Amino acid sequence: MKHIVGILIVMLLLLNACSSSSGSNSEEERFVEALLGKMTLEEKIGQMNQRTGQWEMTGPAPKNNNSQQLLEDLKNGHVGSMLNVVGAEATRKAQQLVVDNSRLGIPLIFGYDVVHGHQTMFPIPLGEAASWDPELAMLSASVAAKEAAATGLQWTFAPMVDVGRDARWGRVMEGAGEDAYLGSAFAKARVEGFQGSDLSNENTIAACAKHFAGYAFSESGRDYNAVEIGGESLHNVVLPPFKAASDAGVATFMNSFNTIDGMPATASSYLQRTLLKGQWGFDGFVVSDWNSIGEMIQHGAAADLKEAALRAVKGGSDMDMEAHAYLAYLKELVESGEVDVKYIDDAVRRILRIKYRLGLFDDPYKYCNDEREKNNLLTDEHKEAARKVARESMVLLRNEKQILPIDEAVKSIAVIGPLADDKDSPLGNWRAQAISNSAVSLLEGVKSAVGTGIKVNYAKGCDLVTGDRTFGNILNFNNDDRSAFKEAVRAAKKSDVVLLAIGEDAYQSGEGRSQTDITLSGLQNELFEAIYKVNKNVVVVLMTGRPVVIPELAEKAPAILETWHAGSEAGNAIADVLFGKYNPSGKLPMTFPRNVGQVPIYYNHKNTGRPVGDDMGNLWSRYTDSPNTPLYPFGYGLSYTSFMYSNLHLDKNEISTGDEVKVMVTVTNSGKVKGKEVIQLYIRDEVATYARPVKELKGFKKVELAPGESKEVSFTLGKDELGYFHPNGAYVLESGKFKIMVGGNSIETIDTTFTMN
Repeated sequence: MKHIVGILIVMLLLLNACSSSSGSNSEEERFVEALLGKMTLEEKIGQMNQRTGQWEMTGPAPKNNNSQQLLEDLKNGHVGSMLNVVGAEATRKAQQLVVDNSRLGIPLIFGYDVVHGHQTMFPIPLGEAASWDPELAMLSASVAAKEAAATGLQWTFAPMVDVGRDARWGRVMEGAGEDAYLGSAFAKARVEGFQGSDLSNENTIAACAKHFAGYAFSESGRDYNAVEIGGESLHNVVLPPFKAASDAGVATFMNSFNTIDGMPATASSYLQRTLLKGQWGFDGFVVSDWNSIGEMIQHGAAADLKEAALRAVKGGSDMDMEAHAYLAYLKELVESGEVDVKYIDDAVRRILRIKYRLGLFDDPYKYCNDEREKNNLLTDEHKEAARKVARESMVLLRNEKQILPIDEAVKSIAVIGPLADDKDSPLGNWRAQAISNSAVSLLEGVKSAVGTGIKVNYAKGCDLVTGDRTFGNILNFNNDDRSAFKEAVRAAKKSDVVLLAIGEDAYQSGEGRSQTDITLSGLQNELFEAIYKVNKNVVVVLMTGRPVVIPELAEKAPAILETWHAGSEAGNAIADVLFGKYNPSGKLPMTFPRNVGQVPIYYNHKNTGRPVGDDMGNLWSRYTDSPNTPLYPFGYGLSYTSFMYSNLHLDKNEISTGDEVKVMVTVTNSGKVKGKEVIQLYIRDEVATYARPVKELKGFKKVELAPGESKEVSFTLGKDELGYFHPNGAYVLESGKFKIMVGGNSIETIDTTFTMN
């Protein structure tokens, strides 16, 4: 066991859970405290209540109990926030109900799931993370914020910063993949993109880091499921992106549906009070997920809604989203002495603070501007940004015999597949206010790119889904109608190259979309075989919301381009890559397994006591029917050029605790065209008190090189990169030998070592 030579972060409370990092003497805090002092207990509890829209706010409330009760609650100041009310007119009407009728006129904050665009859709977040360029995430979030703010919104329930290792979990589409370091970089960028440098700017909105915490570690990849996780994984894998979001100044957090080791996250005082509001100094507010307070009853952690309210408020959940628990029971709980009023004051103080920062007390209607709404949605500028982000997010998985980019000699192209002329699936799930069927399809993008000089032969081949396609429905897949195969085969026969668009429907991933089988659904593999039989020049354009199992394609298809669900400009962006206007530079943010039985599979695993089996027969950690290795590893992605790594060296071979070491490597474009490469730096702490992963990402840089050009790229490793968390949450540096690995993906690297004394 190593000697622990340094404790960098000791578990000290930086701030009292009921105090603010802003300081009690600031203008903001004086305003908040003065307003808090005027509020009755009922008004305070009202601020902690979030309700969803029950009717189109532009008209009168329907004569039903729910709508009439909501109307009265709004007028009485018993609602602090609303969600799913969108549009300048609708938000103005709702705001007016509160401001004009409630005693203190405290304005509402309007929230909505603006996940990867508002009306202009960008690639799903998992796809965007494949760019390995946080600046692009900042760009897309800023565009989404501008559009959302123009429709009366001030708050998004994004970014989702859950580290996801299990592709069966449909919500991996919303995050940045399997790695905490990459996820932290994108968490920071998305927060800064949504919020800008000034939350009161009319083109910015408050962000929300979710789901706090552990949601992506749900058992068997099934949504809402229990999480069993040790302290070491919690602190080293799950929490870092949340800490990065907090450090970036995120306005709000959302707690999670799941239990962690039996404790509902919604009631976890350790997560919400000790860690978030205490050690991290977070001074915004925590909102529950939809009815996650009420769901503690189903967890068996509360006997009824009253007890659920008690546990949630003590645990640190400041705002109740649609459980109706706080409004019903908090007053009674305070008056009975079961809940100290300090918890209520702390929650309301935090909520008022964010409303103040948004400028709502200066002008409750500042976001309700019809002119901005008319001029700021789906603009040419926004579409061009979406196209840029989309093409930089695409990952070239296979390119045998350099079939891509499509050669100028090609005179006919078949565009085939259930997703080839699909203008809706590219929008992805969690699509906010996107207009259905508004995306540029692959077929449209190809036709626009080739003009009249190349013949484009289109055939659908088969349907992927039959029946309704909506967020709330389970999809029905076409498993027997092959009637359009013949037309697709004819199109393939008479074409030089086939572009086969297959993958996932937009509503196949996302919330409630967990799957035990992540192979291609329906008849898609059969369609590929039928096409491949008559034309071997098949480029698979893979549109998915998660890693999928594609052994047949990986074995036979000359080229595979993972495009994800690429957003409003999907077809144009894909065409940019296929025809060489843009050289693909994306790298996988999540491992692609060989088969479902390998899941969860991730690059930064720990070694077993029997990791290699050369001289051990069967008695080592392995499958008897499959290799341990993935189909495509984390960080993997090809280019139309090639890159060579050399001269990896350090500025010193030994350092003292707390010192830094500089890592330098030469990268050369050894191919024939200009291209971008993501240089990835991994470390391994070879001997530690607690076993460390076989490798951990600790740096990445994206560089562009001309053919034959070389560049020395450097990284600095210091205490933030070389330490780790013990299970109790203490961050430590330990002496010993470190291995440094640098390369273009997590497997193909060159390495060296140094020692920390």
